Amino acid sequence: MIKDLTKGAPLKLILLFSVPLLVGNIFQQLYNLADIVIVGRTLGVNALAAVGAVAPLFFLIMFAITGMTNGFAVITGQKFGAGDIYGVRRSVAVSTVLSTIITIFFSLLCIFLMKYILFFMNVPKEIFHDAYWYIQICVMGLIVANFYNLLASVVRALGDSKTPLYFLIVASILNVFLALLFILEFHMGVPGSAIALVLSQAFSVLLCVIYIKKRFPILHLKKSDFSFKKEERKNDFAFVMEHLEVGFPMAMQFSVLGIGILIIQSVCNTFGSSVIAAMTAALRIEQIATMPMLSFGVAISVFVAQNFGAKNINRIRYGVIRSSLINLLLSIAMAFVMKYWGSDIVGIFIGKEKTEVINIAHEYLWISTLFYFFLGQIFIFRNALQGMGRPLIPLTSSFAELMIRSFAAVYLAVKFGYYGMFYAGPIAWLTASIILSIGYFINIKKLIFKYNMQN
Repeated sequence: MIKDLTKGAPLKLILLFSVPLLVGNIFQQLYNLADIVIVGRTLGVNALAAVGAVAPLFFLIMFAITGMTNGFAVITGQKFGAGDIYGVRRSVAVSTVLSTIITIFFSLLCIFLMKYILFFMNVPKEIFHDAYWYIQICVMGLIVANFYNLLASVVRALGDSKTPLYFLIVASILNVFLALLFILEFHMGVPGSAIALVLSQAFSVLLCVIYIKKRFPILHLKKSDFSFKKEERKNDFAFVMEHLEVGFPMAMQFSVLGIGILIIQSVCNTFGSSVIAAMTAALRIEQIATMPMLSFGVAISVFVAQNFGAKNINRIRYGVIRSSLINLLLSIAMAFVMKYWGSDIVGIFIGKEKTEVINIAHEYLWISTLFYFFLGQIFIFRNALQGMGRPLIPLTSSFAELMIRSFAAVYLAVKFGYYGMFYAGPIAWLTASIILSIGYFINIKKLIFKYNMQN
């Protein structure tokens, strides 16, 4: 169902839009949670470490694809907010072609360089084989992940956040079933988990295509939507560049975040299987804990894109302020939960008998939750700026976050061991949130002044 976010109470719209996103993001994480729980419970610590050792690489790749498709969808949302239906179809057509070409190229590059990448990541020899085949299978299925993220982001750009949720629920259940089948019945080990992941994602793509064909006439693309006419070549090229100017910085920005996690994982891999397994479980839990913040960020992006297209700047400011207050409450709640029930939550993933691993994971989670407010503000300010078509500041903050996270991870790990590494993320979040907040307030004031002068 198409939803116009330029009318109605901003906070109510953002909350209603973000709830399905939240549930959907949680179910999307079940893809990886199924890997952790099933692999950790049935194949042991080394198998869990194999998945965890390359998980940041997988996140890096997925971050790039997600950033790119979300960036393209910003243009789609702006065209929809402005009432330009032809522009919506053209945007989807351009996004499809660009994302497909880029994903295929990126996949082939990763496949050929994978052994060198894992060597750079310090993946231990005893888990190298399983880690290699797990990530290779995931990379081979990247085109599937690209199409799901593209279709889901386009549907959300038109105001429908519920439908992608339903498809994720079905695909997540299928992923669990297939992972159990391939590991327990077919004895395929760690690679079986990766195959289950790709197949379940492919099924979600099929569901998206069928739904769009039946319910979204606005997205029924024609051959002319993909064509470039000679007399319109200059405008067509400018339209493609408009997508790349938003999509590429967002892909780079998400990639920078993934590279930071990748560097931390490379440092983590030097501390042995127990620390790797602990960080694997902790990072999965953290991903779920921060889902509300991420969901608000995506909702803000769509809300801002539509209202920017409609030139409703005051609604943008109001929505950002109210979302920040919600973020503060969520951050306090997450810290409370992690303080008192963090160990129990970790035990669900790896078994309560693995005391050493549980203690390491709980220490990391308790430290990171104290800084969740700053992480939440990163999602809010970053997506607001992107929704307004201002990708440079988010990209700058991402590079700053990468440098600080990398330096802190390496320096503090040498100084204080793996415990010092736990502070790398929080320090980076604090820095990035300051940069983004300054950039947001400068831009929103400029826009308010600009449109007040015009009126």
